[in-house]
Amino acid sequence: MRPLTDEETKTMFEKLSKYIGENIKLLVDRPDGTYCFRLHNDRVYYMSEKILKLATNIARDKLVSVGTCFGKFTKTHKFRLHITALDFLAPYAKYKVWVKPGSEQSFLYGNHVLKSGLGRITENTEQYQGVVVYSMADVPLGFGVAAKSTQECRRVDPMAIVVFHQADVGEFIRNEDSLT
Repeated sequence: MRPLTDEETKTMFEKLSKYIGENIKLLVDRPDGTYCFRLHNDRVYYMSEKILKLATNIARDKLVSVGTCFGKFTKTHKFRLHITALDFLAPYAKYKVWVKPGSEQSFLYGNHVLKSGLGRITENTEQYQGVVVYSMADVPLGFGVAAKSTQECRRVDPMAIVVFHQADVGEFIRNEDSLT
């Protein structure tokens, strides 16, 4: 386990800023202590510095995971967010999308959100902006990328895709044998 390099930190923070904007500092400087990001086996983990100090007593090859996995770096050095980061991204999300109850199951099966399933969308959401997807009961379901801006969503036909699926809480069940 090692700290992220400057290039890795920049890549990861650019991805996080698509979803939570300037609120990234709130992830690191929290009232309950200082938190940090560490890289282990191409995966980025988020943990308190107390846990980090305890984890240094375990050999690298024996360590499976520590903290919360935020995502992983692909072989092409791009950062991909994991659904385990949802609990930390949802409270700080700048742009949100609420889906209708009938469309929740479709999203949780890995499908994109259609205009017919869109309940609400945050004002001034731009196209290709990262969004957190909520149920109408304000339960975070996952995250995605806005396929259309807020203005375009008002005019498109009901079968048009408005949010591209990135990750959802149903991944735990669909990919349970491949998640580590």
